[in-house]
Amino acid sequence: LLNWKGTCTLSPSRSLKLLFFLVYLNEHADSYQNWEIDVLWTVKSGASTESTAGEPFACSKFIVAIGHNAAAFLSSFILDSVCWEVVGVVKLWNEWCRTSNTTTVLPTDSFCLFYRLISDPTVLLCQCSCYVAEDQQFQWLEKVFGCMQKEGLQVTILSTCPVADYKTQESTLTLPSPFLKALKTKGFKEPVCCPLLEQPNIVRDLPAAVLSYCQVWQIPAVLYQCYTDVIKLDTVTIEAFKPLLSTKILKSLVKDASESTKILKKLLTTNETHSNIYI
Repeated sequence: LLNWKGTCTLSPSRSLKLLFFLVYLNEHADSYQNWEIDVLWTVKSGASTESTAGEPFACSKFIVAIGHNAAAFLSSFILDSVCWEVVGVVKLWNEWCRTSNTTTVLPTDSFCLFYRLISDPTVLLCQCSCYVAEDQQFQWLEKVFGCMQKEGLQVTILSTCPVADYKTQESTLTLPSPFLKALKTKGFKEPVCCPLLEQPNIVRDLPAAVLSYCQVWQIPAVLYQCYTDVIKLDTVTIEAFKPLLSTKILKSLVKDASESTKILKKLLTTNETHSNIYI
């Protein structure tokens, strides 16, 4: 604080608090530097998605699942070890989570992995179940999208949100939760598989950041947000995304239905097993 002479007018108690704060910042400087995000691509040499000489690689479809339920939906109905391969991982640290460069993860882990469709390397998929802090979102966008060619790119985002955040004149208690709403950029011209999100509702965090980035860069993109009253990994919430399987971008990627049911049960069983450890 400054007085009219421009001199410091901190009281002794405030000065002591400021001193402690400065000491704390000095001791934890390295920790705050670690908040930088690293995107580690593991694309094999010679693959068509490899970025050479700093040049971005071709990408026609980028599917981003944000949150445990959205990520579990892709694991159950889209991903498999035969058609997809891991090509990248995001390494980050913040006050809520810490991720590493490992690609072996559990449904309850915090992780951010990238996959490539083997039969069409221009199709990329991201499972991001970790929390990306507000001051890390720009880094995430720049480092992820900075590796891709934006021409011809189309983005689909999946995320979940508490039904209590949904603004409507009706009581949220009467809403058939979970339910889907869509929000798209101006350049996205394809039909959506659910009603559009009404005003004055807004989206936030990483889903909003990705959609805003696409709007600024004129990338066709759509966000499918599932409003749910369950915060943990949940079968009903995961299956609420199933209308997306009929959309143009996902229709050709759907795997066998019987296999999807098995994987979904396995995911939930694994989740319950690891949750019970802490009871």
